[in-house]
Amino acid sequence: MNNKILRISIWVYLGLFFAYLLGPLVIMSATAFNSPGFPRATPWECLTFEWFGALFQDERILNGIWNSVLVGLGTVTLSVAMGLAGALMLTQISAKVRSVYYTIIIAPILIPGVVLGISTLVFWDRINRMLGLGADSFLSNGLFLTIIGQSTFIASYCMLVLVARLQRYDMVQTEAALDLGASHAQAFRKILLPFMRPAIASAGVLAFLASFENYNTTTFTFGEYPTLTIELAQKVRYGITPAISALAFIIVLLTVFGALANEANIKRKERIAEARKEGALPDVKGISLPGFLRGNPAAVLLVLLAIGTITVVGTATAYSPAQCIADVKETKRLEAEQRIQELRAKREADRAKQKAEQGEEAETQQSTPKPSNNSGFGNVFAPTTLSDDEEEGAEAPEPSNNSGFGNVFDPDALQEDDQSNSE
Repeated sequence: MNNKILRISIWVYLGLFFAYLLGPLVIMSATAFNSPGFPRATPWECLTFEWFGALFQDERILNGIWNSVLVGLGTVTLSVAMGLAGALMLTQISAKVRSVYYTIIIAPILIPGVVLGISTLVFWDRINRMLGLGADSFLSNGLFLTIIGQSTFIASYCMLVLVARLQRYDMVQTEAALDLGASHAQAFRKILLPFMRPAIASAGVLAFLASFENYNTTTFTFGEYPTLTIELAQKVRYGITPAISALAFIIVLLTVFGALANEANIKRKERIAEARKEGALPDVKGISLPGFLRGNPAAVLLVLLAIGTITVVGTATAYSPAQCIADVKETKRLEAEQRIQELRAKREADRAKQKAEQGEEAETQQSTPKPSNNSGFGNVFAPTTLSDDEEEGAEAPEPSNNSGFGNVFDPDALQEDDQSNSE
């Protein structure tokens, strides 16, 4: 029972892991075939291939792809060369300085890409000024700066891949070649380089992919040569279309093709080696297509994927979603009119309700009697008592000074005494 629960938990975990890993790619790929102008997978409206056509008509995207390919090829050449040189030196220097050298070579991986981009731009600008070159020199060229900036840290990745392969190399082979009269260049070209060829290919693919998707370093060095990532970042600021989803789908498809082709090729080589050991294929370098597919799941998936791609491309040339899109627009128009009518009916009902409430309030005010002040205290608590008193006070006669004290407290008494004394 515990083993069954553990097995189910592992499968659930793997399902969640791959859903988290591949879910966004699947959703973005689906949006490339949906007709709305904004990328979305739901609600599904119409199957369309127009976004692939819009992608190949976008000059900025095509220009960015071309610049990314140029930068990638330059970065692969420079990074693989520096990585191979660093790997050879790392395996040949003394053990005392090997750790220090390894730390220095790996340090660019730990530096943020923004710092590398700014430092590359500033450094080569100072070199350009020291040499007295103009602003249009090759040292200020965007392709040159981007390749140099990316190679500073991608070369470290290449070195790690090449070191892992180089550690399995037996230096006795090179020493034997030198003892037999070969030069160092010949020993490197005919013995070491063939052994390192698989690692060099892997490092080249890694360098190209790292260069193709780089943004942090490239954003400071591209100049007049914006790469694909730069163009996509600029487009996102002003709104995106499903054409970007079509581009993502093509990149995912090419990646899957490459992975399946590599896996099928590895399996083919293993089967050929096993057949040669058994003596079944002594002089044959390959096997037939049925034999290639037999016992090779990657090859079968590759063939099925190729057939599916050809079928979809053929369908796209003959399929037209115009009628479906027109029906969807008509449905949306009818739904919009229905919502408008519902809103109008709701507003009229609210207005009628408000008028009815106002009429009830008016009837209530007319039927309600005025409040009486016969509370036993006269009009003392009436709201208009104060104003009535003010009006009556304005018409009241002058006060009399017959208070029993004569005119002692009369305000004019002092003035009259002064006048009599002066007379």
